[in-house]
Amino acid sequence: MPAKQMRKASDKYWDVCIYLALALTTLAVFWQVRSYSFINYDDNDYVSENLHVQAGLTREGIIWAFTTGHGNNWHPVTWLSHMLDCQLFGTEPGRHHLTNLLLHIINTLLLFAIFKQMTGALWQSAFVAGAFALHPLHVESVAWVSERKDVLSTLFWVLTMAAYLRYVKRPRVSGYLLMLLVFSLGLMAKPMLVTLPFVLLLLDYWPLGRFQNRWAKDISRETRKSQKSNSQYHSLYFLVREKFSLFVLSAISSVVTVLIEGRRAGSSLDWLPLRIRFANAPVAYLTYLGKMIWPSKLAVFYPHPGSGLAMWQGAVAGVVLVGISILVIRLAGRYRYLPMGWFWYLGTLVPVIGLVQVGDQAMADRYTYIPLVGVFVIVAWGFGDLLAKWRFRRIVIGAASLSVFLALSICTYLQQGYWRNSFALFEHALAVTRDNSPMHSSMGMELVLQGRIDEAIIQLNKAVQIKPNNADAHNNMGNVLLAQGKLEEAISHFRQALKVEPDFAKAQYNLGLALKSQGKINEAISCYRRVLQIDPDFTEAHNNLGIVLVSQGKLEEAISHYRQALKNKPYSAELHNNIGVALQSQGRFDEAISHYRQALGGKTDSVELHNNLAWILATCPDPKLRRPGEAVEFAEHAAKLTRYQSATVLNTLAAAYAAAGRFDDAIATAKAALALASAAKNDALTSQIRKELEIFKQAKR
Repeated sequence: MPAKQMRKASDKYWDVCIYLALALTTLAVFWQVRSYSFINYDDNDYVSENLHVQAGLTREGIIWAFTTGHGNNWHPVTWLSHMLDCQLFGTEPGRHHLTNLLLHIINTLLLFAIFKQMTGALWQSAFVAGAFALHPLHVESVAWVSERKDVLSTLFWVLTMAAYLRYVKRPRVSGYLLMLLVFSLGLMAKPMLVTLPFVLLLLDYWPLGRFQNRWAKDISRETRKSQKSNSQYHSLYFLVREKFSLFVLSAISSVVTVLIEGRRAGSSLDWLPLRIRFANAPVAYLTYLGKMIWPSKLAVFYPHPGSGLAMWQGAVAGVVLVGISILVIRLAGRYRYLPMGWFWYLGTLVPVIGLVQVGDQAMADRYTYIPLVGVFVIVAWGFGDLLAKWRFRRIVIGAASLSVFLALSICTYLQQGYWRNSFALFEHALAVTRDNSPMHSSMGMELVLQGRIDEAIIQLNKAVQIKPNNADAHNNMGNVLLAQGKLEEAISHFRQALKVEPDFAKAQYNLGLALKSQGKINEAISCYRRVLQIDPDFTEAHNNLGIVLVSQGKLEEAISHYRQALKNKPYSAELHNNIGVALQSQGRFDEAISHYRQALGGKTDSVELHNNLAWILATCPDPKLRRPGEAVEFAEHAAKLTRYQSATVLNTLAAAYAAAGRFDDAIATAKAALALASAAKNDALTSQIRKELEIFKQAKR
């Protein structure tokens, strides 16, 4: 076999080995996520309590995905991926976690393939992919179902890079359109891809060498040959113009993102002074680098220091970043990968570095998913150059790389353990951070779910003490107090939450519930209407508004709200029952019966539902709609559920017996109902049962 063919066979062999090693190692390190739960921190909004997503890929769901700003983001492709998971796997969390893992593995393999294709450097490309796959900072993106947008958008990121490489080799309109399509899908998965056109310019510099200047020595032979054959030496102006359409898409995505994220007061652009944001940004850049080198004290939420951040810290960090940048530029002539890797890191973090502040966090591990690739490139190529004159260079590099991957694998495996459930995640975050108001608030609600109310109140009080303007903490505290019947205190916390965030729909809704419990119906109605102005899809607000409107006799408006709620929650037994009651009050018995029957399909053991359906089937004025046999069946089931201790249900059962001609049973049951109603001192029901009892006695004669 000729030497050239042997080299190709050897290269292919090593390619296959590296692909297998990357895939199997990543799978082994992250395999435990298959048994993890959903986290009560965004996962409820994205999957576990999102009815649009849980319905799977429906026409209504697809329309919703492309029109909603739910989650303070416009990312329809991400919504569709969650819907597909629910279509295939339901709401079993392990399968959703495995989808994230699969995407992460695919991203890793594609990253290796693309860098190998661009540079021709097998082992450096393998190191970049391996570090990307196994670094603990990337646990958050993989082990958190809500961060599907990270792993999914990165898939489109690397596919856009692949399409760009194809276009560079064969500049055709079809190739360019393919690149635009994939990039557009990426932006619709997560807008962080707005920096990708800038990264493509960096790739033009190195390793593609498309700039109109002297070629560097470290460009691969394959790339050099390709570029010569296409005569692609270009000016910066040409290369920017070439990507004009990509920059336009990035600009549109940025505008949409700012408009959507700015809806909520807590995510406004000016909640922190500009000077603090500019001080925190360089500190965050260096902190990410520090955690890349020594990944300890990783948390799901890092509280923003706000005014507690000293300006000198930001200034020193800024000087360090400028110094590194100057050094990188000065060394660019000899080591062209340095500016590419460094400015990849700096540039891709710009949208999330905090200059435009969204939320209360100072930084987030998930933000490093793409940016650290640039630093990994510097390490992969730089370490080899650093040891270029060493005699045992390959042995040292190989041993060092394996040691790094082993350390990363262990750290990543351990870090994943904190993501197994909400309690472990919040507990760890509180252990490794200070003054973390959002985590105290989240821990408080997790303790509520566990029934540990006293401990929950302690956590919620800490959240409010640390940050008095924490709207979520006030809302959560209000919920606990509302459940305890402490209405005035609950209302105070809800109003405080709304003072901080006037468009906080959940706090507005909860305030309505508290006011309704106080008998302040008109004020409650105003709250529900305000909720629906903020969030027209708030199902519970439509339902509760319908209930109070029925109590006021405004049946048509109530039915309208019930129908709106049913669009979002079509299988809700409660909603079908409620609209049935309203329709029955209007005399629209056939529609009421239809809704009662639909309700039974979703909740077979509802006493109220069985009782309502039994009553209308037994007493409906329209004889065509009466079904005495079914009425008896439903009424008897309701009576069994109440152990024959409900006067209302026994009254319905008596009417059903009478409709079926079983007057002895009707009379006996009515007497039992009368005794219960009299003992409960329910005068209205007592009077009604007495009248019906006389009718039954007369009918028997």
